Amino acid sequence: MEENKELTFLRTYDTPREKVWEYWTDPKRIQQWWGPQGVTNPTCVWEAVPGGTIHIVMLAGAELGELAGQEWPMTGKFVEVHAPEKLVFASSAMIGGKPVLETLTTVTLEEVEDKTNMTVHVVVTMTTPEAAGPLQGMEMGWNQQLDKLGEHFA
Repeated sequence: MEENKELTFLRTYDTPREKVWEYWTDPKRIQQWWGPQGVTNPTCVWEAVPGGTIHIVMLAGAELGELAGQEWPMTGKFVEVHAPEKLVFASSAMIGGKPVLETLTTVTLEEVEDKTNMTVHVVVTMTTPEAAGPLQGMEMGWNQQLDKLGEHFA
């Protein structure tokens, strides 16, 4: 896996688009579902405005075995915010205070008969050798994260 890796995730949630938008733009909501299974977010800054700051520290819980207690920080900035249909943000996974994996993520929400079709498109824009682990787990992590989001609408 290397730079220019792209992933696209599609979900349909049985809830109106405005509610899905809220879960993508309210830091208290992001804190509830961000990250893969077994991860919490003790630090969650999520300023969903153009140029707004992203700073999340994911904390691996006991269910992740030998990874328990590890912190996985990410930083970023919002590039575009078009309520309630589109969010674009650039983010960096950090190891030892330096970026090891940078991505550009585009979230689009389309309302269809009180349901929401969501597309999340992630493009890897930079990697370092230290990014091997985060890259390997990226697809599974995003799928788990979006499943966690969906549980809020079930």
